[in-house]
Amino acid sequence: MKTSIIFAIVAVLAIAGCTDDDARIATANLTKAADNFEINRRVVFYNGITDTYILSIEGLCSMDLNSSGTAFNVICKVGPREYKRNTLVLSDNTTAFVEQLDPATVSAYHYRVTFKPQAILPDVDFRGDADELTTNTSEANQ
Repeated sequence: MKTSIIFAIVAVLAIAGCTDDDARIATANLTKAADNFEINRRVVFYNGITDTYILSIEGLCSMDLNSSGTAFNVICKVGPREYKRNTLVLSDNTTAFVEQLDPATVSAYHYRVTFKPQAILPDVDFRGDADELTTNTSEANQ
């Protein structure tokens, strides 16, 4: 009896997980590709009062809106390990729009997951003098 209840719960959860529409899955996969700097985009910042472009950025860019919705950040990959970040503070007269310049192939049936071990074990930057480290350690052991 217990196993049939567990099986029924698992079946209901599996069916519920399959109800996402294709557009939602494709959007999640496109976002993931852009956040991994795989999508070529043009980002334009626009002043609605003066009808002028403030800034235009093109390249392999990822972007986000800060938590308060007041600043739009654009991070672009410009080399193998080089990135540039631009930020526009949004106001009642400035806006930004993003254009995907090239089509991207993504699945509408399977979510994409990216696993990066270096994110779990990051590089450590040591600042200071190595002599200081050994001096403080030896003083602590006395």
